[in-house]
Formats: sequence, structure tokens, C-alpha cells
Amino acid sequence: MPNEKYEPPDPRRIFTIMTTEEAATGKKSYWAELEISGKVRSLSTALWSLTHLTALHLSDNSLSRIPPDIAKLHNLVYLDLSSNKIRSLPAELGNMVSLRELLLNNNQLRVLPFELGKLFQLQTLGLKGNPLAQEILSLYQEPDGTRRLLSYLLDNLAGAIKRIPTEQPPARSWISLQEPDRTRASALFSVMCYNVLCDKYATRQLYGYCPTWALNWEYRKKSIMQEILGCNADIISLQEVETEQYYSFFLPELKEQGYDGFFSPKSRARTMSESDRKHVDGCAVFFKTEKFSAVQEHTVEFNQLAMANSEGSEAMLNRVMTKDNIGVAVLLEVRKEMMELSSGKSLHGMEKQLLLVANAHMHWDPEFSDVKLVQTMMLLSEVKNIVDKATRSLKLSSVSGETNAIPLVLCADLNSLPDSGVVEYLSTGGVDCTHKDFKELRYSDSLTKFNCNGKNSTTNGKITHGFKLKSAYENSLMPYTNYTFDFKGVIDYIFYSKPHLNVLGILGPLEHHWLVENNVSGCPHPHIPSDHFSLFAQLELLLPSAPPQVNGLHLPARR
Repeated sequence: MPNEKYEPPDPRRIFTIMTTEEAATGKKSYWAELEISGKVRSLSTALWSLTHLTALHLSDNSLSRIPPDIAKLHNLVYLDLSSNKIRSLPAELGNMVSLRELLLNNNQLRVLPFELGKLFQLQTLGLKGNPLAQEILSLYQEPDGTRRLLSYLLDNLAGAIKRIPTEQPPARSWISLQEPDRTRASALFSVMCYNVLCDKYATRQLYGYCPTWALNWEYRKKSIMQEILGCNADIISLQEVETEQYYSFFLPELKEQGYDGFFSPKSRARTMSESDRKHVDGCAVFFKTEKFSAVQEHTVEFNQLAMANSEGSEAMLNRVMTKDNIGVAVLLEVRKEMMELSSGKSLHGMEKQLLLVANAHMHWDPEFSDVKLVQTMMLLSEVKNIVDKATRSLKLSSVSGETNAIPLVLCADLNSLPDSGVVEYLSTGGVDCTHKDFKELRYSDSLTKFNCNGKNSTTNGKITHGFKLKSAYENSLMPYTNYTFDFKGVIDYIFYSKPHLNVLGILGPLEHHWLVENNVSGCPHPHIPSDHFSLFAQLELLLPSAPPQVNGLHLPARR
């Protein structure tokens, strides 16, 4: 049920007739409510063109049926059909998901269509004075009866769906972006990024349009694993993985398929009891062991970084430190067999080729755009530290004596739209200290600590990084990665570093017409197990032959 306060229409409706003079001077009339009365037996089809209506009063008439076309009035919040002679309701009424109040009192209804259960925003349902079945009446008369009845109807509608399968979603199409570079040795690999929707967040309060059984983890986890295994990615980055489910479900299932993995829960887990800790969600990275081996594994705790680098900034302490989001990073060595198989060339004598995979889940609240931006800066600062230390400790050097390259793949639920400061920072290499997403809060002194191009300097008042990152899903290739009733937009990303990586193709979006035709107002849905769609990209790793860089960072020339 929605939490916002709903104000029903004022029953003392006052109508003002526009004068001839007002009409002549071009005065516009606006009316969002309509009342039809006078023992009306049938409704004009012209009524269904008034799609701007938010309230429709049809009580005290002689209507025996309501046409399915009433669903065209998709902006209706209030619908009063009381005191008519209605014997049955059209199933299409269930598509009017904006309804907050539906009054059906004093009619001749014996049954209700299961589709009414889809009216998840309904706060008032009037059913008194109808010869309804006892099962329906008993539920309706219970405390919180409207919610209980709607849940019952939706769950039984879902049961009907299971018996009479609705159309499965069509397969998402593959979008080829470019051909591999045939002029030099390269290795191909694929990456998946997927927020799987943690069980504790999958509630009817948040996803009232989804039947209870389809929110159940035991049901959803099968479809989630099908999605993961169907992509068969070489590297899998998951967000919102529950600690217990990582160890009891994801890791065992994926190990059977030839993967190994690394997982870290959100920072709150460290202060919890064993029984509570298992329900904390976090980020996981899996990789195919036939193609990669793990060299290092790291956890990035943003609240710890905020505490250590606050520099007296109240915003850093009060806004960033209080959020316990995390990131993980896995330094992988690409197996020589994979590179030789992919490139078709013998790579004898070539040094080890590393690849850094980072995965993060930023704070969710739209009111905290500053926190998301600071968390992203922290992540890249830590990633740079990992790269620098790995380069030194592993003494990576090629025949020419220059340092070798460690390309970066960054997967994340950034909870930020493409026009945000977060995406600007990642894709352009920097963001101004006065960017609007900082909300004019005092971060500047503490932010210089995360400047990848020098801890104590800014470049023209900007916080910068040296990773040349590109999004695999550029140019609106996905119209949305998160699809709920209240929000539809792109907030999940796969970034890769140039010049060592190219994107060859990506998995395209689910066809929008399927969502429309099946009245999918939001996900999860019986056929879609998360509120996010997965991202999947095929990348090309160019093997050393050109002057080297680390993650797109130009190394200083030796003197």
C-alpha cells in the first residue's frame, strides 16, 4: 500500500457555469471530475475519451454493466459506482492502477474479478450491500480488510496465471557494436552486472503490484539463476546478494558451473550477531576458473574511508559516514591458455596479463546525490591504490622495460541517472567541486584526498581521475535498467577502461511492447524476478604491443 496521504474528492461539489462573456474572451475551463446521474442505463462511448479525468461519479444510476473501455481512463484516482445494478465487473478494471478509491456499494455483485488485486494503490474499497461469497466477505471484514482482500485476489490471479501461462517475455536481442581488432593479439571475455533484489527488500509494501508468491525468494532465486546461467558470462558482478544466500546458494550453484567467487557484505555486518549477519546484503564477483585466477581480493568500505578522511567536514561525517555501502575489487590473472585460444597465437614468453574487476552498490536515496558522488570518488581512489600497489609488488614489466597494463572493468548499481554527477565523473574523468550534486555542502577539503591525480591538489577546482572509462551501454542502448511502478530509468552500468578494452556487443533491452501488452506496471513480475534488468557485454582485451598504460593511466616517462 502507498504511504502518501490520499485526499478524497470533496463531496460538496460546486459547479460554476462559465458566462457567455468569459467564453468569448477565451477563458479556459479545466475540470478533472465528472458526475453523471439520472438513472442512466448505459454510458456513451465518448466518455472513454476523457482521459484527463481523475474522479468519476456514477452512483445512483441503473447501470447493469461497466464496459471494459473504462480502463482507458487511466488517470482516475476516484471511481464511484455505488447504488447501481451491476452484476459483474470487467477484468480490465484491474489495469486502472492509479485508483486510490473504488466504491462498489449496493450493487448485485456475487464475485469479483481476480484482476482487482492488481490495484495495489487502492486505499478504500467499498463493497457493502453486495451478495458476495462468504469467503470474500470474511476477508473484507477483517482488520485491514481491503489490503488482505486485494492480496488474496492478486495471489489467486497469479495462481490462474500459473495454470494458464501468460506469454513469456521474448528473448532480449544481441546488439553488435564492432568487430574484434584482427591486427593484434586480443582475448575476448564477457561480463554480467545484475542487481538480484535481496529477499528482505522484496516486500508487498514496496512492490504491491507483484503477487506474494512471485516475491518469495524460493520462487525468484530459480529465475535469477536461470538468468545468470543463460548469459554464461565469464565474469559476473552481483549486487544485493544476501550473505547466507551467497554461501548456501550462489557460490555452490556457480562453482558447479566452473566459477569461483568473492563476496563482502555491507559494513553493518561487522557489528551484528551471527544470526542477524546472515541477512545483510552485499556485492559478489564470480569468474570462470578456466579463464581467470584470483590474485588479490579487496573490500572498499565507504563509511570507514569517510571517517578516516573527513578533514573536519560535517557533511562527510554526517552524510557519508552514516551510509554503509561497500564495493569489492578482484584482481584477476588472465590464463595464458585463454589468451592463446582467443588470439590464435602462441604467447610464449609473454608476462602475466592482469585484469581488475570492481563491483559496487551506491546509496539509494535520490536526496543524497552528494553521497553517491563521494562514494564513487572513494571507489576510484581505492581502485587506483590497488593498481599502484599491484604494479609495484608484482613488478610488472614488459620486455621494453615499461610497466605493463592492468585494465579495469567497473560494474555497479550507481543509483544515479546518466545525467548525474556520478556518471559525468566516471565518463569524463572529473567533476567540479561546485557541481550541483554536492548540494553546496562543504566537501572540498576532504575531497582532495580522493583526487587520483595527486592527493593534495585539484585541477582547476575539479576532482579528477586518470582512468579512461567508457560505458558499455552508451547512447541510450537501454531505456531503463530499473523498472518499478514509481521509477523507470538507467542506474546500473558496466564501465571499461580504454585503450586496452573495447566493447564488441551488448545484450539489448526487453521489448517494451511486451511490457505494455501484458500490463506490466513494474517489476518484479512472475516472469521477471528482480526490479532490475541484467546488463551483459562482450569485451575485447588488447594484449600488449603498443606503448603501455595502466588502466588508461599514462605512466610517467623514466628519466
